[in-house]
Amino acid sequence: MKQLNIVVIGGGTGLSTILRGLKLYPFHITAIVTVTDDGGSSGRLRDDYDIPPPGDIRNVIAALSDTEPLLEQLFQYRFANSQELGGHSLGNLMLTALTDITGDFFSAIIEMSRVLKVHGKVIPSANAKVNLHAELLDGEIVKGESKIPLSNKPIKRVFLVPDDVKPLPEAINAINYADVILIGPGSLYTSIIPNLLVKEIGETIIQSKAKKIYVCNLMTQQGETNQYQAVDHVKAIYEHVGTPFLDAILVNSNDLPSPIKENYREQNAEPVRVNEEELKKLGLEIIKKNIATIKNGAVRHEGKAIAEWLLEYTLTS
Repeated sequence: MKQLNIVVIGGGTGLSTILRGLKLYPFHITAIVTVTDDGGSSGRLRDDYDIPPPGDIRNVIAALSDTEPLLEQLFQYRFANSQELGGHSLGNLMLTALTDITGDFFSAIIEMSRVLKVHGKVIPSANAKVNLHAELLDGEIVKGESKIPLSNKPIKRVFLVPDDVKPLPEAINAINYADVILIGPGSLYTSIIPNLLVKEIGETIIQSKAKKIYVCNLMTQQGETNQYQAVDHVKAIYEHVGTPFLDAILVNSNDLPSPIKENYREQNAEPVRVNEEELKKLGLEIIKKNIATIKNGAVRHEGKAIAEWLLEYTLTS
């Protein structure tokens, strides 16, 4: 059976979660990962070494790795009892050191992927430091990805500085040869859309003949998508890219337990509502599947369920 070329575009916890499921199936995976994080360990290393932030890349490498659990645990280890190292993860430091040794961030990712026996490829959406800014609905400009959700005001648009950042040829090549492109899951304005704002990436996705599917977020996010329905997520993506381009949307079909919803309500978050009529007006195929799981009180995508669905979907479509 021919391996399907799957390109997954996003960042944050959501991207890593579904990649852990996809790697168990006969897919050739390319993850294109956002590099606009400016907070925490990633932000400090980004500023100190003038490199793209390694955090999201580190998580994706760990998710796609096929190595001893102890080695992955070591890669993800975060220092706590040190003023100098406090907050840094060992994986972030290793990627930074490898960038210094090889002279290039993407080369560091390739070498780290080899050490951890990564399934497929991990590609940053840009190979240079780039900043994410937001224009809020009231006209205020917020500078820096980590500060955007803290404003707690509706977002009009996000944009990259510089705005002419170039993608890696490997990212464009992967999109051109993709059978399926999955957009998301992840924070809408700070993990998903920044990848699409790299002009050539957005344009190549639009032109691609691959099946393009948005994996909708399960919950709204305080400071980014308060009260957003599924259709609002799609419209925000279209507004930033400049044209409709998705073929389908994958949404969760099962109801969440009341105590979980109550916990999220206290964080000013709720399950993303799905108005099928509004989505149909956008010409989208609506795919409803049980793709949510609860881990340690948090709602997460069930990577294995998504992978099983995708395998069946690609065989029958």
